[in-house]
Amino acid sequence: MLSERFTAALTYATQLHANQVRKGSGVPYVAHLLGVASIALEYGANEDEAIAALLHDAIEDQGGAATREEIRRRFGDNVTAIVDGCTDADTTPKPPWRERKEAYIAHIPTASPSVLLVSSADKLYNAQSILKDYRILGESLWERFHGRKEGTLWYYRALVDAFKKAETTVIIEELERVISQIEVLASK
Repeated sequence: MLSERFTAALTYATQLHANQVRKGSGVPYVAHLLGVASIALEYGANEDEAIAALLHDAIEDQGGAATREEIRRRFGDNVTAIVDGCTDADTTPKPPWRERKEAYIAHIPTASPSVLLVSSADKLYNAQSILKDYRILGESLWERFHGRKEGTLWYYRALVDAFKKAETTVIIEELERVISQIEVLASK
Protein backbone atom coordinates (compact mmCIF):
# COMPACT_ATOMS: atom_id res chain seq x y z
CA MET A 1 0.00 0.00 0.00
CA LEU A 2 1.03 3.58 -0.57
CA SER A 3 1.40 5.92 2.38
CA GLU A 4 1.37 9.67 2.95
CA ARG A 5 4.94 9.73 1.55
CA PHE A 6 3.53 8.91 -1.90
CA THR A 7 0.86 11.59 -1.55
CA ALA A 8 3.53 14.09 -0.50
CA ALA A 9 5.67 13.11 -3.51
CA LEU A 10 2.70 13.52 -5.85
CA THR A 11 2.03 16.99 -4.48
CA TYR A 12 5.72 17.93 -4.68
CA ALA A 13 6.05 16.60 -8.26
CA THR A 14 2.89 18.43 -9.32
CA GLN A 15 4.26 21.68 -7.88
CA LEU A 16 7.73 21.20 -9.42
CA HIS A 17 6.37 20.53 -12.91
CA ALA A 18 3.31 22.84 -12.71
CA ASN A 19 4.40 25.01 -15.63
CA GLN A 20 5.76 22.21 -17.80
CA VAL A 21 3.96 20.49 -20.69
CA ARG A 22 4.78 17.40 -22.75
CA LYS A 23 6.94 18.11 -25.78
CA GLY A 24 4.83 18.93 -28.80
CA SER A 25 1.46 17.98 -27.28
CA GLY A 26 0.67 20.64 -24.70
CA VAL A 27 -0.46 17.93 -22.24
CA PRO A 28 0.32 18.91 -18.64
CA TYR A 29 3.58 17.21 -17.63
CA VAL A 30 2.03 15.66 -14.53
CA ALA A 31 0.20 13.25 -16.89
CA HIS A 32 3.60 11.76 -17.79
CA LEU A 33 4.63 11.49 -14.14
CA LEU A 34 1.37 9.78 -13.21
CA GLY A 35 1.69 7.43 -16.18
CA VAL A 36 5.23 6.41 -15.29
CA ALA A 37 4.25 5.83 -11.65
CA SER A 38 1.25 3.79 -12.78
CA ILE A 39 3.36 1.60 -15.07
CA ALA A 40 6.00 1.12 -12.37
CA LEU A 41 3.34 0.10 -9.84
CA GLU A 42 1.72 -2.28 -12.35
CA TYR A 43 5.11 -3.98 -12.78
CA GLY A 44 5.70 -4.37 -9.04
CA ALA A 45 7.19 -1.11 -7.77
CA ASN A 46 7.45 -0.61 -4.04
CA GLU A 47 6.66 2.78 -2.52
CA ASP A 48 10.19 4.18 -2.91
CA GLU A 49 10.21 3.15 -6.57
CA ALA A 50 6.75 4.66 -7.11
CA ILE A 51 7.87 7.92 -5.49
CA ALA A 52 11.00 7.92 -7.66
CA ALA A 53 8.77 7.39 -10.70
CA LEU A 54 6.87 10.57 -9.81
CA LEU A 55 10.15 12.45 -9.35
CA HIS A 56 12.26 10.80 -12.08
CA ASP A 57 12.60 14.04 -14.11
CA ALA A 58 12.77 16.48 -11.19
CA ILE A 59 16.57 16.79 -10.96
CA GLU A 60 16.98 16.90 -14.75
CA ASP A 61 14.23 19.41 -15.48
CA GLN A 62 13.55 21.31 -12.28
CA GLY A 63 16.62 22.52 -10.46
CA GLY A 64 19.55 20.11 -10.60
CA ALA A 65 21.59 19.71 -7.42
CA ALA A 66 19.27 21.84 -5.25
CA THR A 67 16.30 19.66 -6.22
CA ARG A 68 18.35 16.51 -5.57
CA GLU A 69 19.01 17.68 -2.01
CA GLU A 70 15.34 18.55 -1.48
CA ILE A 71 14.33 15.08 -2.66
CA ARG A 72 16.89 13.58 -0.27
CA ARG A 73 15.54 15.68 2.61
CA ARG A 74 11.91 14.82 1.90
CA PHE A 75 12.11 11.22 0.69
CA GLY A 76 15.52 9.80 1.66
CA ASP A 77 18.65 8.39 0.10
CA ASN A 78 17.02 5.43 -1.64
CA VAL A 79 14.51 7.54 -3.59
CA THR A 80 17.27 10.01 -4.43
CA ALA A 81 19.53 7.23 -5.74
CA ILE A 82 16.75 5.95 -8.01
CA VAL A 83 16.00 9.44 -9.34
CA ASP A 84 19.72 10.02 -9.90
CA GLY A 85 19.87 6.78 -11.87
CA CYS A 86 17.08 8.06 -14.14
CA THR A 87 18.73 11.46 -14.69
CA ASP A 88 20.76 12.03 -17.83
CA ALA A 89 21.87 15.59 -16.95
CA ASP A 90 21.72 17.79 -13.87
CA THR A 91 23.34 20.92 -15.28
CA THR A 92 22.13 23.88 -17.30
CA PRO A 93 22.79 24.01 -20.14
CA LYS A 94 22.58 20.27 -20.68
CA PRO A 95 25.40 18.54 -22.57
CA PRO A 96 24.75 17.79 -26.26
CA TRP A 97 21.84 15.38 -26.88
CA ARG A 98 23.79 12.44 -28.38
CA GLU A 99 26.47 12.62 -25.66
CA ARG A 100 23.82 12.54 -22.89
CA LYS A 101 21.97 9.63 -24.48
CA GLU A 102 25.13 7.57 -25.02
CA ALA A 103 26.17 8.09 -21.39
CA TYR A 104 22.68 7.15 -20.17
CA ILE A 105 22.66 3.96 -22.25
CA ALA A 106 26.14 3.06 -20.99
CA HIS A 107 25.01 3.16 -17.35
CA ILE A 108 21.91 0.96 -17.81
CA PRO A 109 23.64 -2.47 -17.64
CA THR A 110 25.07 -1.67 -14.19
CA ALA A 111 22.02 0.14 -12.78
CA SER A 112 20.17 -1.17 -9.74
CA PRO A 113 16.95 -3.16 -10.21
CA SER A 114 15.01 -0.14 -8.87
CA VAL A 115 16.58 2.20 -11.43
CA LEU A 116 15.91 -0.34 -14.18
CA LEU A 117 12.25 -0.57 -13.20
CA VAL A 118 11.63 3.18 -13.03
CA SER A 119 13.71 3.92 -16.12
CA SER A 120 12.00 1.22 -18.17
CA ALA A 121 8.57 2.46 -16.97
CA ASP A 122 9.56 5.96 -18.16
CA LYS A 123 10.78 4.68 -21.52
CA LEU A 124 7.69 2.49 -21.96
CA TYR A 125 5.40 5.45 -21.29
CA ASN A 126 7.38 7.56 -23.78
CA ALA A 127 7.40 4.83 -26.41
CA GLN A 128 3.63 4.31 -26.07
CA SER A 129 3.17 8.07 -26.51
CA ILE A 130 5.42 8.10 -29.58
CA LEU A 131 3.51 5.20 -31.12
CA LYS A 132 0.13 6.82 -30.47
CA ASP A 133 1.24 10.23 -31.74
CA TYR A 134 3.02 8.73 -34.78
CA ARG A 135 -0.20 7.05 -35.86
CA ILE A 136 -1.97 10.42 -35.65
CA LEU A 137 0.72 12.85 -36.86
CA GLY A 138 2.86 10.75 -39.16
CA GLU A 139 6.37 11.92 -40.02
CA SER A 140 5.85 15.41 -38.55
CA LEU A 141 6.09 13.78 -35.11
CA TRP A 142 9.87 13.59 -35.37
CA GLU A 143 10.21 17.38 -35.45
CA ARG A 144 9.56 17.50 -31.69
CA PHE A 145 12.63 15.37 -30.89
CA HIS A 146 16.24 16.59 -30.72
CA GLY A 147 17.36 13.35 -32.37
CA ARG A 148 14.67 13.58 -35.05
CA LYS A 149 13.57 10.27 -36.56
CA GLU A 150 16.93 8.55 -36.97
CA GLY A 151 18.32 9.53 -33.59
CA THR A 152 15.13 8.77 -31.69
CA LEU A 153 14.82 5.32 -33.26
CA TRP A 154 18.50 4.64 -32.52
CA TYR A 155 18.07 5.75 -28.89
CA TYR A 156 15.08 3.58 -28.11
CA ARG A 157 16.54 0.47 -29.77
CA ALA A 158 19.84 1.03 -27.93
CA LEU A 159 17.89 1.39 -24.66
CA VAL A 160 16.12 -1.92 -25.23
CA ASP A 161 19.46 -3.61 -25.95
CA ALA A 162 21.01 -2.11 -22.81
CA PHE A 163 18.04 -3.09 -20.63
CA LYS A 164 18.21 -6.65 -21.98
CA LYS A 165 21.92 -6.84 -21.08
CA ALA A 166 21.01 -5.95 -17.50
CA GLU A 167 17.98 -8.23 -17.19
CA THR A 168 15.02 -9.50 -19.13
CA THR A 169 11.75 -8.72 -17.42
CA VAL A 170 8.15 -8.47 -18.54
CA ILE A 171 8.32 -4.65 -18.68
CA ILE A 172 11.44 -4.75 -20.87
CA GLU A 173 9.76 -7.28 -23.17
CA GLU A 174 6.77 -4.92 -23.44
CA LEU A 175 9.09 -1.98 -24.18
CA GLU A 176 10.71 -4.01 -26.94
CA ARG A 177 7.29 -4.85 -28.45
CA VAL A 178 6.31 -1.16 -28.54
CA ILE A 179 9.67 -0.11 -30.01
CA SER A 180 9.35 -2.80 -32.68
CA GLN A 181 5.90 -1.44 -33.60
CA ILE A 182 7.37 2.06 -33.95
CA GLU A 183 10.21 0.69 -36.12
CA VAL A 184 7.75 -1.10 -38.41
CA LEU A 185 5.64 2.03 -38.77
CA ALA A 186 8.75 4.15 -39.41
CA SER A 187 10.01 1.83 -42.16
CA LYS A 188 6.88 2.21 -44.30
